[in-house]
Amino acid sequence: MIDPKTCPVCDALIKGRSDKKFCSTKCKSIEQYENRQETEAFYLKVDRQLKINRKLLKKHNKSGFTTIRQSQLLSKGFNPNFFTHYWKNKKGDVYLFVYEFGFLSHKNNGKEKYVLVTWQEYMFQ
Repeated sequence: MIDPKTCPVCDALIKGRSDKKFCSTKCKSIEQYENRQETEAFYLKVDRQLKINRKLLKKHNKSGFTTIRQSQLLSKGFNPNFFTHYWKNKKGDVYLFVYEFGFLSHKNNGKEKYVLVTWQEYMFQ
């Protein structure tokens, strides 16, 4: 004997085809909308953080090459885990970029710092 299936949205008994997952098109629509909202929420969170990171890197790197204490950026909301791409130089240093503004984490005199750079044409090679 086959156990009757219930709708994951409203717990109503599902009637019809054996592969049917929802009791109605309304419940199917509700499920899809909720899943979309969760996906959109993640996208918006990442996008928001990328915008914050880019804004901070741009603000603190007026010359195209600057060194700044990590704590100074982190205290303003910078999150180094959010970046768009990376570039590795010939010495093996990996610069993380948020669009055209990049940063490299390094220690100088025992203090954690970021070297801030702007994307250059030669980095495409």
